[in-house]
Amino acid sequence: MAGRKRKKGKKWIVNLVLGVICLIWLIPTVGLLVSSFRPAADILQTGWWKVFPHQEWKAADTIKLSKDVDLRQPIEVKGKTYTDDQLKAGVKAGDDRLIWENRRNREISVQEQGWVASSTLTLDNYKNVISGKEYTLKGADGSETKEKGTGLSQAFWNTLTIAIPATVIPILIASFAAYAFAWLRFPGRKTLFVVIIAMLVVPLQVALIPVLKDFTSLGLNGSYLGIWLAHSAFGLPLVTYFMYNFISQLPKDLFESAFMDGASHFTIFSKLILPLSVPALASIGIFQFLWVWNDYLVSLIFIGNQPGVQVMSMKIADLVGSRGNDWHLLTSAAFISMLMPLAIFFLLQKYFVRGLMGGSVKG
Repeated sequence: MAGRKRKKGKKWIVNLVLGVICLIWLIPTVGLLVSSFRPAADILQTGWWKVFPHQEWKAADTIKLSKDVDLRQPIEVKGKTYTDDQLKAGVKAGDDRLIWENRRNREISVQEQGWVASSTLTLDNYKNVISGKEYTLKGADGSETKEKGTGLSQAFWNTLTIAIPATVIPILIASFAAYAFAWLRFPGRKTLFVVIIAMLVVPLQVALIPVLKDFTSLGLNGSYLGIWLAHSAFGLPLVTYFMYNFISQLPKDLFESAFMDGASHFTIFSKLILPLSVPALASIGIFQFLWVWNDYLVSLIFIGNQPGVQVMSMKIADLVGSRGNDWHLLTSAAFISMLMPLAIFFLLQKYFVRGLMGGSVKG
């Protein structure tokens, strides 16, 4: 009985810690979602939690002071005296609160506390982000012209065009390499594997300039092929190491039986390895896709920041404008950019844990 109680106690602590961690991660996401539907003025004045029912001071009456009242002396209101500083900050008078409404006009607001909820939610942020915001420009002669900015639609398709091949290519190559390192015997196998793993500790920033020079000489810079190769090369070491850990732990009997039946290495790889490695492929696919989708630096270096080829991360950074006048659009733009990674994760989540655990236990 004592052992069961200890286990239940430990389980309760673990669940509590996990709940707190999930809550810490969930609150900013909820705040981002709520803020994406709020006008810019509301975002500037109040926090996102104000959209939910909460108690707030509301004006119930206005007291007009006579012009003879000296504001530098204690001011009598409803039989009690208050200083000018108290009325500036707001002072409680019973269940009400007194605060200056307009000091110049000598008007004091009498406020009472009540439950309120902000209902000023709008889809304008999403419309401006997706289709582009309209601007009214005035010419030197006083004429007005309307221009529409570019939205996220082109950047979305650009990012998708980059992310899908840059996820599939390294996973396919790394799967072949992992199978070779795990089950084939050839000269220099261990040395080559150590070299690939050692590349994990090399920061990609170190390789940007040399690779950029090579791409420029080959005419690959600024093209989709160049960015696919760059993302694939930078992702290959981790993907190869991850897939090796999974494939190397597959039962040896499978390969012996396949060889006895006359299967070639390609047949074994395509008919056995790939179907059995679906959890691992899905797991590393999520990581690779998220890295490419959220990438800014590699895309900026190898494809540029021109409007026709901008990816989501670049376009979102440019949404604020040169003077930061459209900063409120970042909330809706950021949430739109989250939709595709979230969709990928939830579609493949049933394989995620199995893929991460694959190869961790032998036998």
